[in-house]
Amino acid sequence: MDLLPVFFDVKGKWIAVIGGGGAALRRVEASLKSGARVRLFAGVLSDEFKAVEGVERLQVVTREARKGDLDDCALLFCAADDAEINRQGRALATGARVPCNVVDTPELCDFTMPSIIDRSPVVIAVSTSGTSPILGRMVKARIETMLPAAYGQIANFLGRYRSKVADTISDGRGRRRFWERVLESTVVDLVLSGKKDQAAAEFEAELGVAAIGAASPRQGEVYLVGAGPGDPDLLTFKALRLMQRADVVLYDRLVGEGILDQVRRDAERIYVGKQPQDHTLPQDEISRLMLRLAKEGKRVLRLKGGDPFMFGRGGEEIELLAEAGIPFQVVPGVTAALGCSAYAGIPLTHRDHAHTCVFVTGHGKDGKIDLDWNLLIQPRQTVAVYMGLAQLQALTETFVRKGADPMLPAAVVDKGTRPGQTVITSTVSGIADKVAKAALKGPAILIVGTVVRLREKLDWYYAENAAKK
Repeated sequence: MDLLPVFFDVKGKWIAVIGGGGAALRRVEASLKSGARVRLFAGVLSDEFKAVEGVERLQVVTREARKGDLDDCALLFCAADDAEINRQGRALATGARVPCNVVDTPELCDFTMPSIIDRSPVVIAVSTSGTSPILGRMVKARIETMLPAAYGQIANFLGRYRSKVADTISDGRGRRRFWERVLESTVVDLVLSGKKDQAAAEFEAELGVAAIGAASPRQGEVYLVGAGPGDPDLLTFKALRLMQRADVVLYDRLVGEGILDQVRRDAERIYVGKQPQDHTLPQDEISRLMLRLAKEGKRVLRLKGGDPFMFGRGGEEIELLAEAGIPFQVVPGVTAALGCSAYAGIPLTHRDHAHTCVFVTGHGKDGKIDLDWNLLIQPRQTVAVYMGLAQLQALTETFVRKGADPMLPAAVVDKGTRPGQTVITSTVSGIADKVAKAALKGPAILIVGTVVRLREKLDWYYAENAAKK
């Protein structure tokens, strides 16, 4: 995060603006809308300023700003058409120790003006740290289409009940759950449709139920969520929603960088390890930990790389929960074979190459390789091997010894879908040596089959990222 996002309370305070054109007017309007008093320095005002003519909280000074003019100001906007006037304004702000924004000149700014989605009292600010204001406006436009104009009414409606809810539900976690439940109920729809009396009655009914349940033991639950192969954009909507509801998250090394940033900020985070041959917590202890946390009334997010039911031992983790009667949800994720092959430009099936695809793990129980080689070595088939990096030499040697063509194409995708993705292609007989020389660290997946030949033509991800450099 390049900038610290904050919201200034400027009601009744002075904000200075330098300039008499359209850029200055937009700063004046935004400042007035936030409740500030505005001191505008401009020798000449454009006709656009008729929109704010006569506003009581606007003071127009028909000269350039000079020393002493900013002493009582909270902020300064330099929005003149003349760059030299803006630089002089910046110097005045520095001397007066007043935070300053210089239009279209990020290097002179103490703060930047974001694109604003105004659903007062709900306000959303979008910033690109001054690098691309146009992109910020595009993001704003997308958010605008998602939020009804009446969203501010919801905030005002709920705000009237904050004290009453706090008096009724003393437990902080219980209050949070109550508010979440209300926001997912018909109360919101009634407010948006203007039926505020009905919304109030519905809210009171929900609060009455919560008051009765407040004395009852809280029931926790577990969310077993697939985090995908690494790229946060591959998370499902349901995964994101549950990640924002969790009280505590258990995660391991396969969860990609940036994924944990999507979890609610105040959720407790517990790392449970799971490196090959080096588990911070054994599997049965992870299951018992989830059970204990859920019995404490917490909503537990078990975040697993890829898909929890595809070589993720998700079934084992929730068996204990099912036996104990703890409610749980399972959210599928993009499994590594699908995500990594797609980002490597290797289709797992193709009419000219493979009609079937087999997923296997190269890390069996107790570390032994125990595969059905007769099933794996078939024509017109792709084999995706999970967790095979540590035993890649033994795996590929066995492929050949069991009858595979030594020249059969093979690829290893390391850190698939992530910024550091590396793809090494070779043959079954040669891939292990190339991977060893590259010193890959994983997580990685092995893909065997003639579909690997298509990578050179279909490698969109490498080409896309190369173009950005």
